[in-house]
Amino acid sequence: MGRIAVIGAGLGAMAAAARLAVAGHRVTVYERTETYGGAVRRFERDGFGFDTGPGLLTLPAVWRDLFVKTGKEPLEDRVELVQVDPSSRHVFADGTRVRLPNASRAGVVAALDEALGAPAGERWGDFLVRAREAWDRTRRPLLEEPLWPNWSVLAEREPYPAVAHKRLLRTRRASTLGEVGAFELRDPRLTALLESHALAYGLDPRVTPASAAVLPYMEHAFGVWYVRGGMRELARAVHERCVARRVEFRFGAEVTGVLEKDGRATGVELADGTVEEADFVVAGVAPGTLSGCVRASAVRAEGEVPPRRGLPSRLTVLLALRGGRPEGTAHRTVVHAADRDAELDALFGTPAAMTDRPTLTVLRPDDPRLVPDAGHEAITLTAVVPARPEGSREDWAALAEKLITVAERAVPDLRERLLWHEVRTPADIAETTGAEGGAVPPPALAAGEGSLLHPANTTAVPGLFTVGGWSHPGGGLPHAGMSGALVAGLIVEGPEFRGSQ
Repeated sequence: MGRIAVIGAGLGAMAAAARLAVAGHRVTVYERTETYGGAVRRFERDGFGFDTGPGLLTLPAVWRDLFVKTGKEPLEDRVELVQVDPSSRHVFADGTRVRLPNASRAGVVAALDEALGAPAGERWGDFLVRAREAWDRTRRPLLEEPLWPNWSVLAEREPYPAVAHKRLLRTRRASTLGEVGAFELRDPRLTALLESHALAYGLDPRVTPASAAVLPYMEHAFGVWYVRGGMRELARAVHERCVARRVEFRFGAEVTGVLEKDGRATGVELADGTVEEADFVVAGVAPGTLSGCVRASAVRAEGEVPPRRGLPSRLTVLLALRGGRPEGTAHRTVVHAADRDAELDALFGTPAAMTDRPTLTVLRPDDPRLVPDAGHEAITLTAVVPARPEGSREDWAALAEKLITVAERAVPDLRERLLWHEVRTPADIAETTGAEGGAVPPPALAAGEGSLLHPANTTAVPGLFTVGGWSHPGGGLPHAGMSGALVAGLIVEGPEFRGSQ
């Protein structure tokens, strides 16, 4: 078996490393920072702990599969998975509130009917049925197989079975997520609920293809999960699995070049001038970082999906509160923007701007490991913002104060209980991940002329592969794990690999 150099220690890169090590390869991971996990980090202060990246998990089966395929200990022996119930609480612009149970279509329908009035629940339930059809049509080609060479088939074909919408003498079918809300849900609160799933990934629902219906469906069908101790515990478990399989990690080792010989990747060069030979190179880094390591024309063959650019980032505010978490508090509350159009225009305009009242996600985990004692609570606020490296700390601090004000709609006594807060900006994400402006990649989606596909895991350079959120099948913790499985399969089985059956 061969020597493999992995650039970066994000979740996707580590997933590939563990699988490749089990297959008999000698794997070394080169990480420019001093720790593993990529965007999955933790901030600690005064006995409080916070996730600064993803806070919840969908499709845990992806990570269960990794642990099954790389050793005898299952995932649940390494971390404690908790199914979040309710999956979410929503506070709409008109003040309406609703709690949606986890992984229960009947429960969600009943909750929406009670809060919004009939037939809101029925419309949402019917939408989920159509979303399931879109999921069934796209699950394998978009998530479980390497990107098709004829990927334009995925780009042109809309898998969502939109309902005919008749108005006067015209009949239309929804082609974007925004149109699904307008034509099929026909309630601004249901539309806000639908669009919040796209906004969470930095997608503009007005232009995002209707196939994005799979995003709320994933949560509905497979549930929403939390890892006790925070999502950083998942990164720890994956790192430990790698070490147990004799993957070598070199932290503080920045890769500045990918070596080539006779047109094939043959190793990496480090910032200190060290050259490390390898039979294969796996790059789990952002596009800008990779293009700095290898000639740009070599990363992507003619006709392949181009790298995603200009994606939004996230602003995260970490709140330490006196007083314990009230019993029955929802783990996740989404506070919807008062003015949808203003939010979307600000976030996705040219140039993008920052809005004072964005859609806000409030995470309040019931986890004693994140607080000094039962008399305190740790809360995380997250909003999608433009990837603006020029934004000053003062600008972000001012916006963070406005987010705290918005959060009072979900936590009325927040200001009185607040001890201190910390702000994590797009610049912090950029420093951690290397992504330009702190951009965060969304998952791959079909249709939309390929605008939401990601470059293939193979490149124009034989022996060089890409893994993680910036390559197929895109961003998000489940997709990172899938990406690692695809790259490992391509290296172990060769280009004929077509995914697990």
